Amino acid sequence: MDLSIVAIEKPAEMNFILGHSHFIKTVEDLYEAIVQTNPAMKFGLAFCEASGPCLVRHAGNDERLVTIACENAMRLAAGHSFIIFLEQGFPVNILNAIKNVPEVCSIHCATANPTSVIIASTDEGRGILGVIDGEKSKGIEGPGDIATRKSFLRMIGYKM
Repeated sequence: MDLSIVAIEKPAEMNFILGHSHFIKTVEDLYEAIVQTNPAMKFGLAFCEASGPCLVRHAGNDERLVTIACENAMRLAAGHSFIIFLEQGFPVNILNAIKNVPEVCSIHCATANPTSVIIASTDEGRGILGVIDGEKSKGIEGPGDIATRKSFLRMIGYKM
């Protein structure tokens, strides 16, 4: 087995979701889940087919985001993985809809942080072992940090 690290390449503030699925139908079902949940969201998604022609299947409503998804999926080349890049919304807006797609097995991450994916390669193929999502913790929040967190969540409308 060979281990490697694949960095997700994207604009600094762009959010994405990385997950694992099990069927070619994933592409169409993820597309439908996103547009039915948040029709204004711009997105591109790519799915690494793990058998047959082993193509990167793709869909989306923004060609630039579809291109970013396809380029990252080709670098990952990990069987049955999918990656979704989004704008005009956040992963939290669609994450439950994504998790409820019958083909989705797991979500590895949903973030805008710099992210590296740990890949294992064998003679049989490639798979995702895990992700490195952002930096390591630097301390424990204090009262001022708590107040800032609560204020921020209310300012952006996620808490009342």
